[in-house]
Formats: sequence, structure tokens, C-alpha cells
Amino acid sequence: MHIAVIGTGYVGLVSGAGMADFGMKVICVDKDRDKIKQLEKGRIPFYEPGLEELVHRNKEAGRLSFTTDLRKAVRQALAVFICVGTPPAPDGSADLSQIREVALALAEALDDYKVVVTKSTVPVGTNRWIKSLIDKHKKNNVAVDIISNPEFLREGSAVEDFMHPDRVVIGGESAYAIAIVKDIYRPLYLAETPFIITDLETAEMIKYASNAFLATKVSFINEIANLCEKVGADVTVVARAMGFDPRIGRKFLNPGPGFGGSCFPKDVKALVHQGREAGSPMRILEAVLEVNERQKRRAVEKAEALCGDLSGKTVAVLGLSFKPNTSDVRESPALTVVPELVKRGARVRVYDPVAMEEFQRWLPELRVDYVKNPLEAARGAHALIILTEWNEFRFLDLQEIKKIMAEPNLVDMRNIYEPETVKALGFRYTGVGRS
Repeated sequence: MHIAVIGTGYVGLVSGAGMADFGMKVICVDKDRDKIKQLEKGRIPFYEPGLEELVHRNKEAGRLSFTTDLRKAVRQALAVFICVGTPPAPDGSADLSQIREVALALAEALDDYKVVVTKSTVPVGTNRWIKSLIDKHKKNNVAVDIISNPEFLREGSAVEDFMHPDRVVIGGESAYAIAIVKDIYRPLYLAETPFIITDLETAEMIKYASNAFLATKVSFINEIANLCEKVGADVTVVARAMGFDPRIGRKFLNPGPGFGGSCFPKDVKALVHQGREAGSPMRILEAVLEVNERQKRRAVEKAEALCGDLSGKTVAVLGLSFKPNTSDVRESPALTVVPELVKRGARVRVYDPVAMEEFQRWLPELRVDYVKNPLEAARGAHALIILTEWNEFRFLDLQEIKKIMAEPNLVDMRNIYEPETVKALGFRYTGVGRS
């Protein structure tokens, strides 16, 4: 089967390479000529463990190729996957301009029956809108079926998630189109991966409801953590005990500086906006967003609690990506914390294993020092803030760091160190949810 994948971001590139690894003939399309040139040379435009090897293997096997020619790619394919971005608009709604652009391009390119599969995260009702756009503007009287096939890829684990998903959701009205998409995912079906076959609207809602619930768990445990600090409880023990209850589960109960990334913030905002438009306000999710924004600033407050006035002092920040194993800084707590430290007069040094270039691209005018390792960041610092739980930050030489810091203050926003151990080394320590 020939497949066209439109969009070569996280979702498009991982999905395209993954389907090629299933044995499909896949051509990935992007209008960014420079990106396509880099991909043709085997260069991945972002950091994602395992993806470079996956792309290289399938390029070498002749199953995966790249182009800017959408018309040619679509005409060769039976199934066309839409994997473009749906960033938040100023009012919180999903910006569907890229989806519209693709739908109109598809209408121009169609020459035969196609299954159009939307993997982009889109509000409920979008797939029917895509179908109406294509039907209205198509040049030939050819049939088109629409399938909603939301992705559940975690950045940093995207390749593993595609190859071994928790479930595959397929929403549509045509039994023939559903059968084609099931055939694409046949290796997963044979591995007894759960398949949920449903209608378009339900498939669209599954994606939003899943991300919104996980974001809610993060904001909930952060509020519990903040209360634990006030009343003398330890949130790490509270969360562990809660997680043993199978109705609650252990995942996403780690307190920290708030959630970020390309999915949770924009998806929660979009669901809140759609609820408001539909006359069904999402009050819990409105609170989730409010709590998350407030939590991002806790790192600065904690640094001030240890150091006093930050003006003229040096602060080291470890971790710029919103989570480990990715270079993505979208909605990262660092985008709030670092500018706020600068605003309060601190000299800031930052280090991240892979995300410094991306962070600098987002905040090109911000005056901070980008350094090569944690030790360089800590030298002469009055406070060290850990924002991302990269593995290399879990095994810092704290004795050496204490020697080279101006003041041994550690703000551990991921609770990766035990307070007693760090304090025994002579640090003043504060974590999240530990009194």
C-alpha cells in the first residue's frame, strides 16, 4: 500500500517512518524545502530517541521518501495522513489554518478514491468540515472518505509509542475506509493491541479527553504538593500511596513546575474554548490551566525564599525542555522561569543537553549565559534550579558543586534528590511538596 503523510513534525515523521517499518510505501510531504533537503540527507530536524535510526533504515530499504510535491505524493497514495500543526489561537481555540490549507490542496490533487486520515489533534466536528471543504473544491467527481485517527505519541518516547501503542482509535462512517486503516495497522492488530472503532466525533473527543485528564492529574498533585508544604506533609509519600489505588494509578502524580509541551496546554485550552462555544463550560479544566500557570512561577519564589533578593545574584538553571529526551521547549516552565529571574535582576546561566538552541530561538533577545555543562552553570551561583529531570541531573557531583557555588542553595523542582542527603552535604534545599 502507498501512503502519503502531509507534515513532517513529530507526529508526521514518526508516523511516516513507523508505517514504512510496517512494510508500507510511504512518502512524507512538507512545504518547507530546507526541511525536506535535510531529511533526504538523513538529518532529523528535532531530537527524538530512536527516530534517526528508524528513518535511516526505511530510507535505505526504499520504503520511505520525502518530497515537497503534494500532488504527486497524493496521486500515488491510497491513504493520505494529515499530520500538520494545530497551534493555539489567541482565544485558546485550535488554529486550523494549516488543516484548511491541506484540505484545499487535497481537493486540487485528487484524481481517484482516497482515504483521508486525520492524525492532527482537532476539535470535535473538524473532520466533517474537512470532508465538506474537499467535496466543495475538488476538481474531479471522485469519492473521498474521512477517518479520524488521533495520535497518542509522547515526545521522548514517540517511536516506542507508535510501535507499541496502548490503543488505536479509528473513527469513521465508511466500513471500507475503516478496513483500509485497520490494514495499515495490521501488525499492531496481530500483536493484540486494542482497536477502538467509533464515529468521527467520538474519536476526536477521545484525544482531547485523554490529554485533559492527564493534565488535570498534574495540576491536582501540584495543588496537593503546595498544601503539603504548608501543613508539614510529604507529597512524594502521598502520591505513592495514592498510586496503589488502581482507580487512581501511579502515573502523572509527580509534582513539579507544571506541565508544558505541544499537547497538554493547547489541548486543554481548545477543549475549554469548545466547551464555552457549545454552552457547556469546562470549569475543572479552567482551574487546571490557572493552577499550571501559577505553578511555573513557584521555582522563582522558592529561589527567593532561599537567597533573598535575587538582584545582582547568579542563578543556574538546569533543564530547558519541557520534559527529558526531547528538544521541545514549547510551553516549557523554563520559558516562564528564566525570563522572570532576569526580570528580578538575576544573572542567569542555563544548561540543557539538547534544547539550548531551541530555547534561544524562542527567546533570542533574552540575555542569559548558555553554558556547556552543569558544573559551569553552578560555578559562582547563589542558587541552582533543576527544572527538567534529565538523567544526567540525577547524578550530579553535589560535593563538587557545593565547593564552586557562591551559596549552596538547591531548588529541586522535580524532587530527584532526597532532602536529608542533600542537606547532609551542606546545601539549603527546597523541593516540591516537601515541608
